[in-house]
Amino acid sequence: MPVIDARGLVKEFRTPLSRAIVRAVRGLDLRVEPGRVFGLLGPNGSGKTTTILMLLGLLKPTSGRIEILGYPAGHKEARRATGFLPEETRLYEFLTGAETLDFVGRLFSIPRAERRRRRDELLQRTGMWETRNRRLATYSKGMARRIGLAQALIAKPKLVVLDEPTSGLDPVGNREVRQLLREVAAEGAAVLLTSHILGDVAEVCDAIAILHEGRKILEGDVAGLLADARRLIWETDAVGEERRARIEALLESEGVVLHRTAPPRATLEALFFEALARDARDVGGHKA
Repeated sequence: MPVIDARGLVKEFRTPLSRAIVRAVRGLDLRVEPGRVFGLLGPNGSGKTTTILMLLGLLKPTSGRIEILGYPAGHKEARRATGFLPEETRLYEFLTGAETLDFVGRLFSIPRAERRRRRDELLQRTGMWETRNRRLATYSKGMARRIGLAQALIAKPKLVVLDEPTSGLDPVGNREVRQLLREVAAEGAAVLLTSHILGDVAEVCDAIAILHEGRKILEGDVAGLLADARRLIWETDAVGEERRARIEALLESEGVVLHRTAPPRATLEALFFEALARDARDVGGHKA
């Protein structure tokens, strides 16, 4: 059974003054399987947020149908099985991080011992253990996003819906959250996320759909969509200039068009974390 099964979704709104009809979502089909991270992409105004609100049962579609784990969207069992992180983290700032997770766990009627075990586990997994007793009013935006993600996971949901989950995170937090989402999917949940940071989507998502003006214009597995069948890459150890010239000459003699020969380019993220690891080793060596 798919976790999300939406068919022919249409959502129309009337503008306040002219009463003209605006169609925010146009005939959208969406299917997300358990154990998958699915990215819902598109520019502002493409219908992503409207779609999410319909999936959560907070908006009723004008036409079409939605099932979450076999239940209609908004059904109490569908809501009980769903964790949600909105784009803006809105939590009670007078509570601490630990109190926030405990409070949300109580809303889900999680027994006390299980609730506290789950709370402590998520504080560790989101990197918030050391700041668990600080009030949310003192948190940075990135810290609030981490606690927001933790509260979305407190009830072990089978569907996790995340709107811009890495917004406000530094590179370390960004990578940790991506890893956590992969772990959540590996545990059997379906993760549906939106993001304008396409690099994050390429790293964490199994499949994507791109919306434009309420229509789905592209969908598929990320690996297949990003593969360029028009090009071929050979990767070898570094060779000397003389050998390289002979190899290039051989390729040209076979009619192969050689577009570029250069050392592989590392990502800025890889360079960033290599620098952190190197500094940690150097500091550790000095301490020793």
